[in-house]
Amino acid sequence: MSLQTFDRYESRVRSYCRSFPTVFEHAEGSRLYDSNGKPYLDFFAGAGVLNYGHNHPVLKQALLAYIIRKGISHSLDMATTAKADFLDAFQRHILAPRGMQYKLQFPGPTGTNCVEAALKLARKVKGREKVISFTNAFHGMTLGALAVSGNAFKRRSAGIGLSCAVSMPFCGYFGADVDTIRYMDRYLSDYGSGVDLPAAIIVETVQAEGGLNVADSDWLQRLAAVCRKHDLLLIVDDIQVGCGRTGSFFSFEEAGIQPDIVCLSKALSGYGLPLALLLIKPELDIWEPGEHNGTFRGHNLAFVTAAKTLELFWSNKHLTRDIAGKSRLLINGLKRIIGSQPAAHARLKGRGLILGLEFEHPQLATTAARIAFSHGLLIETSGSRNQVLKLLPPLTTDRAELRAGLEIIDVSLRQALGELQLIPYDAAAN
Repeated sequence: MSLQTFDRYESRVRSYCRSFPTVFEHAEGSRLYDSNGKPYLDFFAGAGVLNYGHNHPVLKQALLAYIIRKGISHSLDMATTAKADFLDAFQRHILAPRGMQYKLQFPGPTGTNCVEAALKLARKVKGREKVISFTNAFHGMTLGALAVSGNAFKRRSAGIGLSCAVSMPFCGYFGADVDTIRYMDRYLSDYGSGVDLPAAIIVETVQAEGGLNVADSDWLQRLAAVCRKHDLLLIVDDIQVGCGRTGSFFSFEEAGIQPDIVCLSKALSGYGLPLALLLIKPELDIWEPGEHNGTFRGHNLAFVTAAKTLELFWSNKHLTRDIAGKSRLLINGLKRIIGSQPAAHARLKGRGLILGLEFEHPQLATTAARIAFSHGLLIETSGSRNQVLKLLPPLTTDRAELRAGLEIIDVSLRQALGELQLIPYDAAAN
């Protein structure tokens, strides 16, 4: 099947199809197949949506059974059995075992819907306009979310000035010798700093789109302390790195903090169906009925697969332990690649099963990703200059598939070095 139909009728705005120029037809587990039957190992996972792989059989059967019995698909915010089952499962498998108490809000189907609701609520609770975000942050493509994002290309797409946000340096932004928490605290403490007291701080524990920048536990603990000191709400955007991506269900669990507001989406439904969830500390739930709404916040098909996902993967610690082992496998493999290809000037980044290689040469990651696609591997880049080759496999990818992906990365990087004339051609060919 040709790509001409898409070129003829679809907007130029599409992007991932340019990185993966084929027509996909079906998928299972950690592999996709195009219309010619060629298989592709998936180290992309729908940008973090498909944490449990494609068409997981247990989730698929739960969804089909619900549809066959004429289950309700759309319900706005009305009560349904599917929503009740999800709420019960989330309380039983996620909140209660962690000693967490949150009210749950369904703001709409996407992550950016979730961020917009979080920002609105924080401003309503505190009666202040400003929100602090961080360098290299990414929180979505609607105006409020763009205002707290760092990427200049995406910010320009707004077409208007973005206001009511202040950017501060993320963990390690100035290097190991600069304490960015102390830097921010000084701004907030000094009446002459020009920084108005904000309503909240919004943060990603791992900046997935920003280049796999990791906030360490001490930094997150001190960030939470700054919020308490200055009467600010702490919002954690766990849209891409939550739902097990770093090992624990929430990416902030290792730091021992409990944010005031948490944004979840992407992998939440477990099956690739759109679903977003806002976690709100009970005392902050001051919305008036209907004050924030959305037509597709009652996506019952997603509730069905999400509830089954929680029961299947989060009723015990097996998945968390498995992720830790697979993370070690990938880290060791990436370190071997770094050691065997010094011309790449690469460094390891990330955490859990969101890992990557950052290169000094700005075109190396993009070139290696393009070559990897020709070898049957879907892998994307991230960072302000697309300088990071980003591994984001489904959490259920088996070890043999992870090793196969590493081999393709190794070969692709070697060929990319040759193509960019960073090593001799004969060395690239070996």
